[in-house]
Amino acid sequence: MRSASLLLVVLGLGVGGCSVNPATGRTQLILISPQQILAMSDAAATEVVAQHGGEIESPPLRAYVDRVGQGLAQRTEIEFRDAHDWTFTIVDSDEINAFALPGGKVYLSRGLLERFTNEAQVAAVLGHEIGHVTARHVDERLSQVALAQLGLGALGEATESQLALVVVGMVTQGTLLRFGRDQEREADIQGLKYMTAAGYDPDAMLEVLQILADASTGPRPPEFLSTHPHPQSRLRTVRGLLDGPYHHTRNNPAFRKYRRRFQEEAAPYLSPPRLASHPAP
Repeated sequence: MRSASLLLVVLGLGVGGCSVNPATGRTQLILISPQQILAMSDAAATEVVAQHGGEIESPPLRAYVDRVGQGLAQRTEIEFRDAHDWTFTIVDSDEINAFALPGGKVYLSRGLLERFTNEAQVAAVLGHEIGHVTARHVDERLSQVALAQLGLGALGEATESQLALVVVGMVTQGTLLRFGRDQEREADIQGLKYMTAAGYDPDAMLEVLQILADASTGPRPPEFLSTHPHPQSRLRTVRGLLDGPYHHTRNNPAFRKYRRRFQEEAAPYLSPPRLASHPAP
């Protein structure tokens, strides 16, 4: 009864409600309107980038990651392809990290990109973060926190600037992009779907998770682990998916890692350059 009463109040205030997500098929309770979420995301984006070292300056590297990301964005569900202004930004940080904001803002750190050896690994990370956007995970979290901080009545009257302050505060506290195991699994499922639709070998997602697992054994755990569950549990999940619904991609020439393209178009602009002696096609 309590949840039903809450829903009636929410609908009465016009601040959102239950809807079925076209990407996941899951019913979600989002208390903030899409217009408010996009406005607060736009308002917070500059602060988010600044907190992670600013945007990397290399035009070729920026163009490369944007090309990979835009190719994946065009494989999302039709409701998200043109409704979002998809942007893909490399933050100039040594941290091993990646994250996304609502509305299609996806971020990848230089420190993580320097660990890669092929383009499919880039697609795996970007696809996973795109999955967080299409699954509306941040939207859910924003709704929960904004409701707790502002209250339901104030939430219905809140301005974009007030909501943006909530976003910046969550970024500063490191709570905005903290996801549970079920949300990470949803993002992995979405990421695998998008990267294979773009012709990438989904085995690269296992490679990325192994990179994260290896990094987690060092003296300083990667920043990625503060917002994402430990990669070992995700490795088991992704292996199961590759052995199941994605078994057809194994040793299938239609799905590629594009090592040479990464070595030629991205690696020379990273430090240290990760150039292979004989890049595979």
